[in-house]
Amino acid sequence: MTAGVNTIIYPVKDLARAKALFSALLGTEPYADEPYYVGFKDAGQDVGLDPNGHSKGMTGPVPYWHVADIRASHAALLEAGAESLQDVHDVGGGRLIASVKDADGNLVGLLQDPTG
Repeated sequence: MTAGVNTIIYPVKDLARAKALFSALLGTEPYADEPYYVGFKDAGQDVGLDPNGHSKGMTGPVPYWHVADIRASHAALLEAGAESLQDVHDVGGGRLIASVKDADGNLVGLLQDPTG
């Protein structure tokens, strides 16, 4: 079971230009502004910019499905024929992410927030 797609991450080559573009689009400054990630919140949606995304296999924006049990969800997707791109790992503060590629090459992200 998921809580829906509440996060989308864009791979970017020029973080400063992408940050300016999304600041203009969303009318707000980022809540996270680091050399490795810039994040915005808008209307309950997380929008992230990843300057290392292309090197991780991201070919475009990746929707992240928020799930209660990321390891079980990741395993179920692999069992259903997906290819793992990024195994489950902590990106800070207990937030876990993983990503897979389906048979058509579409990227699917999984995200589990800490439960405490």
